[in-house]
Amino acid sequence: MDATQQEATARARELQRSWYGEPLGALFRRLIDDLGLNQARLAAVLGLSAPMLSQLMSGQRAKIGNPAVVQRVQALQDLAGQVADGSVSAAEATDRMDEIKKSQGGSVLTNTGQATTSSGAPTVRRVVREIQSLLRSVAAAGDIIDAADTLAPAHPELAEFLRVYGAGRTAEAVAHYEAHQS
Repeated sequence: MDATQQEATARARELQRSWYGEPLGALFRRLIDDLGLNQARLAAVLGLSAPMLSQLMSGQRAKIGNPAVVQRVQALQDLAGQVADGSVSAAEATDRMDEIKKSQGGSVLTNTGQATTSSGAPTVRRVVREIQSLLRSVAAAGDIIDAADTLAPAHPELAEFLRVYGAGRTAEAVAHYEAHQS
């Protein structure tokens, strides 16, 4: 990739961050991991072609042009949170994804409902994902691991935090968060 393409990709990712809260590559990878999908299945549920999904993930394209697709992304984020907190089973999630695939909707990703439980408190998984997203927007996983290795001798707890949230899986980070909340 030449410098012009790199600049265009960086710009597209910044636009995605401003429009959707984070680069779509990170958002889609999290949905794939959290819902046990592959890229082809995610594209099908969202109503995108596989090449279009790939272009959005890689930053070759910045914007989701179809408002119904944006609505489906939001619905999948909500569903992933419900699967994470155990309120929706894997079997129910599959049925819900089929419903989401058929849905139409609005043009804006919002945080309404996805970040809170019925009591209004943020879900642990949502808090963890926000921390992960922030760390991963600052540095690549390899750089975070290098920083953790540098910190480990003097600050082992901080090094562990960086490893778990900056380069680990969401489930590990949720367990870490819950273990340190008391």
